[in-house]
Amino acid sequence: MDRILIAGGGPVGLFAALRLTGFGIPVTLVEKAGAVSDDLRSSTIHPPTLEMMNPYGISGQILARGIKVPQWQIRNHATGEKVVFDLGLIADETDYPFRVQFEQSKICRIMDAMLRDHPLADLRYNTELLSVDQDENGVAIKVAGDGGEDALRGGFLVAADGGGSTIRDQLGLPFEGSMYPERTVLVTTPFPFHDHIEGLSSVSYCWAEGGNFSLLQLPGQWRASLYFPEELSAEDVLAPARIERQLQDICPAPEPYEIHDSRVYRVHQRIVPKYDHGRIVLAGDAAHLNSPSGGMGMNGGLHDAHNLTEKINLAWQGGNHGALFDLYSRQRKPIAEEQIIKQADQNRKRMTEKDPGKRRQSLDEMRAIAEDPVKCKAFLMKSSMFEGLAQAARIT
Repeated sequence: MDRILIAGGGPVGLFAALRLTGFGIPVTLVEKAGAVSDDLRSSTIHPPTLEMMNPYGISGQILARGIKVPQWQIRNHATGEKVVFDLGLIADETDYPFRVQFEQSKICRIMDAMLRDHPLADLRYNTELLSVDQDENGVAIKVAGDGGEDALRGGFLVAADGGGSTIRDQLGLPFEGSMYPERTVLVTTPFPFHDHIEGLSSVSYCWAEGGNFSLLQLPGQWRASLYFPEELSAEDVLAPARIERQLQDICPAPEPYEIHDSRVYRVHQRIVPKYDHGRIVLAGDAAHLNSPSGGMGMNGGLHDAHNLTEKINLAWQGGNHGALFDLYSRQRKPIAEEQIIKQADQNRKRMTEKDPGKRRQSLDEMRAIAEDPVKCKAFLMKSSMFEGLAQAARIT
């Protein structure tokens, strides 16, 4: 076994490659796209993720270029009422008592640049994984790239090939769960919402009359998540006039909004029964999907990669890979189920609630938490994903 194979050039695959090469282990990473994706995806980085990335110099670059968010809020947009959660309450637990808003694509470019110069990293973009097979000594994959088809072999395969995972399909794994009925449209605009909406945090989850939206500040722009009724078509929800009307409802502007990007997507909550399958191990969206509410999807995948690469390093040194990968699955799957998927679902249900009385009750409950330092710290340790990591560490 002379290398580890990684499928997927997103944040999970790239971080796994960076970790493994840091352990002195050669990797070959294959990615169907021709380069790091510029798609509008995740943007929230939680404190423990910054801790994990700091030894590689990634966090320093993120902090230098991203938006630091020490407070986030839930607000009733119509009345201006809001509940603010101050991450300063966990300053005794971490060197990073804040979220950072920084696009996933930029994180990937940072890691890609580090790996391109690494002698142990073989990055193969524009390379599609066609098939996978394993035996007692390793894993073989067939790929197709610019030079035609090729066969690659490694000791283990990290399946970080996303929600539409080819490897998951080839293993015949069920992806159990459901899809939310609502469509979501992500819109980015340079409009400075913070200059026009009093007391707005850089991360704000908002109730509106008859609906909801969220506003997240990014370097040089804002991202708005807009929700639409199920009966509308994708063409309808992306219509410029409809997007303009919704943004004007959020914040009236004298000129039409400048739109950098917009796309529609559906949200799933799904998970595989088991992450490890012989010498093939799933991580990130290939293993689990969740609502983006709370910003835990990408972070959870990066935490998968951190845990899994620790196990691969031990197996590389002669440890029992079966027992190590089983432990990885037993540690990470419950966290995805009980912390990430469940918490994201609760966040989404809270914000999609339309009944004014229930909204009022929810706002009062959240305010009671925010105003109690003990309860608020516990809430922030959970929403910042520290609690899930502690839970995983207790599983042996």
